[in-house]
Amino acid sequence: MTLNASFENWRHLASGKVRDLYVPADGSDNRLLLVASNRISAFDFLLEPEIPGKGALLTGLSHWWFKQIDMPNHLVPDAQELAPAAVRDRSMVVKKLEMLPIECVVRGAITGSGYQEYQATGSVCGIKLPGGLADGDLLSEPIYTPAYKAPQGEHDENITFEQTVELIGADRAKQLQDASLRIFNIAREKAQAAGVILADTKFEFGIDPQNGELVIADEVLTSDSSRYWDAAVYAANEGAARLESFDKQIVRNWLLANWDRAQESTPPVLPADIVTRTVSRYRELFERLTGETPVS
Repeated sequence: MTLNASFENWRHLASGKVRDLYVPADGSDNRLLLVASNRISAFDFLLEPEIPGKGALLTGLSHWWFKQIDMPNHLVPDAQELAPAAVRDRSMVVKKLEMLPIECVVRGAITGSGYQEYQATGSVCGIKLPGGLADGDLLSEPIYTPAYKAPQGEHDENITFEQTVELIGADRAKQLQDASLRIFNIAREKAQAAGVILADTKFEFGIDPQNGELVIADEVLTSDSSRYWDAAVYAANEGAARLESFDKQIVRNWLLANWDRAQESTPPVLPADIVTRTVSRYRELFERLTGETPVS
């Protein structure tokens, strides 16, 4: 499917790096169509070729997780058939919400940008952590480290809980923190039962304008919004070798080894084996967590 494709009954509104947003063509404004593409990005670049089946796997995982989470979500009940047939397996028909400008990050391990901040300051988003932690170490308790959702095209900014209070008020900030930690703990237990470590994730929430309820939205607990590690590999290894992930880390690692970002403005085309290995990891995570075989 081409970028910004149009569909009967839906009008294209906007596109991000990997997802496309549509509104009803008849002008009604209470629903949106969110389509996950097969596009893949890394280091803020869109890459070629696409990853076949990626959009359907991530959307299917979101649908599954929404059923596991005991709180209102943005899916419109019994409306999936309204999605165009060509993209139905990678679409969500959702309510239009008043989205909150906070990316709700929960970390059950210290890694990525959080580890870099910890190395520099001993803290992550203002939360002091014990000394001597190594990259990938699991935390005794998960921590909530929010980020401010920057305008499209700009980088999100890590902020403290106190800054979220300034942005959205004390009650709403506490509500986001409590919901994020509660959902993360539930998801971590389910992942552990499947032999998977949920290292970290990010949630997005909105307010239902009809009743004022807090609603979990966007994608949820996918391998694009979360870090999942293989528990057996983690237990059997040390250092970076234990952090075998179920996401696009294969792509990042290949780019780091084959692309000089300082010298080349355009990333190289991904080789076929990297594409195949990446989609295989997405598929394996889906099967492990859900116990189901993906349709596509």
